[in-house]
Amino acid sequence: MKNITILILLNTIFSFNSFAARDFSDVEITTTKVAGNVYMLQGAGGNIGVLATPEGLLLVDDQFAPLASKIEQAMEAIDPAPLKYIVNTHYHGDHTGSNAHFAKHAPIFAHSNVRKRVAEDNKKQGSDLPVVTYEDGVTIHLADETITLTHMPMGHTDGDSVVYFKKSNVLHTGDLYFQGRFPYIDLKAGGTVKGYLANVKNMVKQFPSNVQIIPGHGELSNMDGLKQFVAMLEYSVAHVETALQKGASKDEIIAAGIGDKYKAWAWQFINEERWLTTLVDDLSNKLHQ
Repeated sequence: MKNITILILLNTIFSFNSFAARDFSDVEITTTKVAGNVYMLQGAGGNIGVLATPEGLLLVDDQFAPLASKIEQAMEAIDPAPLKYIVNTHYHGDHTGSNAHFAKHAPIFAHSNVRKRVAEDNKKQGSDLPVVTYEDGVTIHLADETITLTHMPMGHTDGDSVVYFKKSNVLHTGDLYFQGRFPYIDLKAGGTVKGYLANVKNMVKQFPSNVQIIPGHGELSNMDGLKQFVAMLEYSVAHVETALQKGASKDEIIAAGIGDKYKAWAWQFINEERWLTTLVDDLSNKLHQ
């Protein structure tokens, strides 16, 4: 079982890293109007948010570098106004890959750990790096919209921010929400299972019940969808913690599976085995501290 687990993890990691060499020529950028003047763009990688105003555009995340011109064309189709601001919700390359392209037009805002990890983990420098960084958060005022960037600690990574468009009542969660699927929690970059869960529960409490939600991955969602995500996380944590407290090994927990209720949440990047592995690795460490 250990050898199978390692093989699957390696294949998943190699698959994820191969995005850098992938041919993106077949990728289409689709645009969905969310609410007010906020739009969601989907292509390959993390979902993009765009605020369109007469004074300019604000871009949340920017996927992979080969898609930059396609993303730009989609933005121009929404509104030809100039780009004013860019936000990175975290450092992963499927959310920051086009930074250098768009930084020619506007400054990039992000948590301070994003700048650090883009440089050290992604091995990028210069215009790929955020130039306006913060610790707890920052508010941007653009035309008649107020945009709050709020740092959520120890969740998906150590540099996560959620972006809320107050007038439009739209929330971009970055990868603190994977709609209808198991999340990736980057344990090597400051992410924690219980921190992730706490952040998502805080979002449920913090934002209006009728908010429209752009998740980091998946389809456009809302508060009901986010609550379903919380229920899956709570179940998963309780399921694995109970097994660990009874003395079950990692191999035994993986062999038993997550249970029928949430099997369908598995997907190509985070299948059932990898989700359980993340849970066991993090929760078992906390159990013995």
